Amino acid sequence: MNNAMSSFAWLDFSESDRQKALDVIDLFREKGTVDELGIGTVRDTFADLLFPGTSTIMTRARYYLFVPWMYQRHERKKTPSNEITQASRKDEIALIEALAKSKDIRGVIGIEARASLKRLPSTIYWQGLGQLGIRRYLGALEGYHRALDAFYRNGGDSVRGDDGHVIAGGNLRNWDPALPAIPKGFPWEATLQLRQGEADYLRERIMQSAPHSLFAFLVDHLVDDSAIDFPWEHPLYPRMSVRNKSELQHARNFSETMHGAALLYNLMLGEKKKDEERVKQYTDLFDDWAVRMSDRMAELEAWSRSDFWALVRATGARLAMTTEAFISTWLDNAIAKNPGALRASKTARDLIARREHVLKGPLARLENAHALGLWGGASSSGRLDYRWNRSVKSMLADMRNALEEP
Repeated sequence: MNNAMSSFAWLDFSESDRQKALDVIDLFREKGTVDELGIGTVRDTFADLLFPGTSTIMTRARYYLFVPWMYQRHERKKTPSNEITQASRKDEIALIEALAKSKDIRGVIGIEARASLKRLPSTIYWQGLGQLGIRRYLGALEGYHRALDAFYRNGGDSVRGDDGHVIAGGNLRNWDPALPAIPKGFPWEATLQLRQGEADYLRERIMQSAPHSLFAFLVDHLVDDSAIDFPWEHPLYPRMSVRNKSELQHARNFSETMHGAALLYNLMLGEKKKDEERVKQYTDLFDDWAVRMSDRMAELEAWSRSDFWALVRATGARLAMTTEAFISTWLDNAIAKNPGALRASKTARDLIARREHVLKGPLARLENAHALGLWGGASSSGRLDYRWNRSVKSMLADMRNALEEP
């Protein structure tokens, strides 16, 4: 019997690809978030356009400062490369303990796992720190650790990578020199509450690094958006730029139309499992979706899908032909036809079944009884919100609360 364990291998992929893959692994632990139909590339493309520097598993804004503060401490102490991994992990665990004792523990990363935490805040925020210009070192976290000894030897002048290019030090530095000062007692004393100067700094970084993004607009116009479920419902929508409105409309149309495919998939699983409660639940949800689609049909029929795909491709997203074909076929069926009829449509159901088979092969739940038995009742069942509810709203609230302080 072959007991070989499955594993992930990083081949010729960028640090961004690696971080997104790790995010997906983390999301497997959360109900309803797994990308069962393989549309995550398009979802992430729009999330990155709207809210650059974020990821789905980020929580609070002050982590953008916690991570560089931690490493700045070690650079000042000249913690060597062969000790930095263990030393920084010790600091990150100390930070968890400090935050767990504070009044506001919402979004504390690792509050349950504590010392056994595998995915540390530094790995979660590393990519975003680079995108926002807070991190000046251009490589991956592991490369930064390895480069520290050379950085110290050169007095911070410059460190060159294997290809000879400067990757740290000199005019680039490892961290933005404008970073707010490290608070006294950090990391053994810390809270998630941003100070006013810190919020100003983060707002400036977002606006300078991604000036045309929706994220930049929203941090420049902070309002209470806690009750808003989707970014396209934002009360400041009329004041947004043409670019922001266009991106939001594409994102909304994709989210709302593809939601039907997710609901039909779950309905089919409920039927396959003979789970009457789930069948009724997803029948009702699908019928509600069909009504919403019919209400917006005029807008959806006018939607330029050629512009939509052009925008996706312009970002350099790696989109498989099978993924584009699946999405396009579903959109064709859902728009300009009777969306309610798709629930009983053999064509639509075959499309969903084929898509799952392409993605999972013999482990497809619609084909494999054991895999079906592991279904939790909600696979990719939520509407795409492009990180809005999971991280972005929380960060905006952190900045707003800090800047509103007297």
